[in-house]
Amino acid sequence: MPPVFAHGRLRLYLLKLLDEAPRHGYEVIRLLEERFQGLYAPSAGTVYPRLAKLEAEGLVTHATEGGRKVYSITEAGRAELADRSGELADLELEIRDSVTGLAAEIREDVRGAAGDLRREMRAAASASATHVEDESWKAAKEELRKARHEWKEQARRAKDESRRAREEAQQARRQAKEAQDRAREEVQRIAGQLQEQFTKSGGVLGSLAGAWLGGAGGPAPSGSADRPAPPVMDTNWAQDLTATGEPARDLDRLLDRFRDEVRDAARDHGVTPAQLDEARAHLAAAATRLTSALGDTP
Repeated sequence: MPPVFAHGRLRLYLLKLLDEAPRHGYEVIRLLEERFQGLYAPSAGTVYPRLAKLEAEGLVTHATEGGRKVYSITEAGRAELADRSGELADLELEIRDSVTGLAAEIREDVRGAAGDLRREMRAAASASATHVEDESWKAAKEELRKARHEWKEQARRAKDESRRAREEAQQARRQAKEAQDRAREEVQRIAGQLQEQFTKSGGVLGSLAGAWLGGAGGPAPSGSADRPAPPVMDTNWAQDLTATGEPARDLDRLLDRFRDEVRDAARDHGVTPAQLDEARAHLAAAATRLTSALGDTP
């Protein structure tokens, strides 16, 4: 018999069922049996330990209603489900293949049983000189009729389930692509806001990096007549960092790059007390502008 769920996939499908609605363990078992058109039904010893493990990991929670535990998905569970949306689409295809495999196995069993019945009927016919249709002959024909009907019904169910699984998989793929497109647009929007704020600030971050990269004999303290003009902001700064599709993570990477570059400049050239005071002022201004930019309603 082909495996119904690959390793770790039953866990993902349980999260999907609980994302649809809160359910108790028996209802989860019944839904799985319905999804497989009666071809597969997991045991309580398979489902309940996995629900308990999901709860221990904080992905589901339960409430007691009428003496039974009703499980619900948590925000952490929904986050994992969203992160694995592509894998969920593949899982729907795997379920369809499993249903097809189980139906094929049933079909082979029915064919084998039908063949045995035919042989038994031929043997009974040969043994009867008068070919009188007795009760055993009628029973054999009835069993054959039932077997054929069952095979047709199972084949129809497998075909319907295969079609439904294919449609759900296509829908899941479309939703995953739409989520990726929205994330990409959000990254571009935030990047545009940051670029606009940097331009309005006169290149605050670029000025800070330039001040420290000037070396131990860098610019004089604020207010000095000999202080050089601030360097021009590098608009191509950090363009080599490829967007991950997660805006918060991309912003962390930009801040890490900025911190590393300024720290390297300070380590290579040293920092004077005056430069430290000026750096603190620049960082305060940059923090104020960035906090304001990230707090703006798009």
